[in-house]
Amino acid sequence: MTRIIAGRAGSITLEVPDAGTRPTSDRVRESLFGALESADALRGAAVLDLYAGSGALGLEAASRGAASVDLVEKSPRAAAVALRNATKVVKSVGRDAAIRVHRNPVSAFLGGPRGPYDLAFIDPPYDLGEGELTDALALLVPSLADAATVVVERAARSPRPTLPAGLVHARDKRYGDTTLWWLRISD
Repeated sequence: MTRIIAGRAGSITLEVPDAGTRPTSDRVRESLFGALESADALRGAAVLDLYAGSGALGLEAASRGAASVDLVEKSPRAAAVALRNATKVVKSVGRDAAIRVHRNPVSAFLGGPRGPYDLAFIDPPYDLGEGELTDALALLVPSLADAATVVVERAARSPRPTLPAGLVHARDKRYGDTTLWWLRISD
């Protein structure tokens, strides 16, 4: 069972697509969002959730005060689940957060003018190749605000993401078989 952990939509149960996704565990999300709240990175933020699946990361951000959330998911089934979950969250947080679901591949979504985003989550399927991840990060850079944070979730066995120009590694944290890579705009 996946749920919103805290904020105005706290404890709402989220649907999860029946196949093809791997929801971020509650433990990882709780730690991630605790760190983001400590850094005051959520209140009023424009958030992008790439490879959104159920939308749990972006919707948690909306519950905790993000001003807008774009969920990007290419799978029609997963995008439909994300839309149903977004509808539930909007009912709890009201119109304080604009939540949009985009049924597009990440490369197509980032191919046009977007943003600027203050916070981006990239939680691709673990089998996504490193080259594809680097390409997605390169497409993302022009859509980021000056002080943006990017969080990449990967299998712990995966190497450190290869970063395109414009991004630098800030830190990483391992949680069992998952690693979160924190990236920021380079100076």
